[in-house]
Amino acid sequence: MSRAVVALDVGGTGMKCALVRPDGTVHHEERHPTRADRGPAAVTENILAVAESLAGRARAEGLEPIATGIAVPGVVDEVTGVAVWSSNIGFRDVPLRDLARQRLGMPAALGHDVRVGALAEARLGAGRGRRHVLFVAIGTGIAAGLVVDGSGYPGAHGAAGELGHVVVRPGGTPCGCGLRGCLEAETSARAIGRRYAELSGNPDATAFDVATRAAQGEELARQVWRDAVEALADGLLTAQALYDVGVIVLGGGLAEAGDDLLDPVRAALAQRVTFHRAPEIVRAELGDTAGCKGAALLALDSLKES
Repeated sequence: MSRAVVALDVGGTGMKCALVRPDGTVHHEERHPTRADRGPAAVTENILAVAESLAGRARAEGLEPIATGIAVPGVVDEVTGVAVWSSNIGFRDVPLRDLARQRLGMPAALGHDVRVGALAEARLGAGRGRRHVLFVAIGTGIAAGLVVDGSGYPGAHGAAGELGHVVVRPGGTPCGCGLRGCLEAETSARAIGRRYAELSGNPDATAFDVATRAAQGEELARQVWRDAVEALADGLLTAQALYDVGVIVLGGGLAEAGDDLLDPVRAALAQRVTFHRAPEIVRAELGDTAGCKGAALLALDSLKES
């Protein structure tokens, strides 16, 4: 019988869910609302119910579900399988891995959403074949995942990769973390849209609007985009000084700008590099399937370790 992993990528508003074969092929995928407004207990039950339903679907379609992989945002202790904290969902010390084990009767793994996305991009996507990969997700916020020889690095407290909270503009824009001038506050998709809105007087402006108008030659949009690129290059230089990776994979919503983002970031980073070896900078390949595929890979890894 063919095997499959039940994989869930849980976000603040929606869950991407899939049955993933051991080779990374997605057999079936579906989406569900997270329903975070109902509170963490309801979200937990929602996650478990969807996972249970997917396992049942696998069996009905002739597949043997062998493990469950769940990715969530926030601070995640992957060793104990506990969702320590998540502002988006309201989790506080939820033992999600053990709850999934009990509910589905099979092994389970819990991971951080960006770190499992990094794992998928490193093994199956834009970083495949490379030993040292840094995946940087740039969307509403900014976070990163370091993968070395196919293994992710969670850190001592499950909080590694918070590149978005490296200060790149001291005294700059206030950040939700309490500091000012964090990378996330200066160059996330939300920050770019907000900055352009402030300067243009258009309250509905988004980062996509800025990228589009900058490409069309609008001077205000070009300046906002240029400032964001400069801040991002400063953050990536810090990351390269720390990690010395061979490739940086840019993902998340902002990476949809393609070469309009990649080309100026490459140029800005090249101007900053001194003794460092400049990494290759590429766009993520897996899109929004990275989280599910990474959660499945994490679950498969846990089977090998047990």
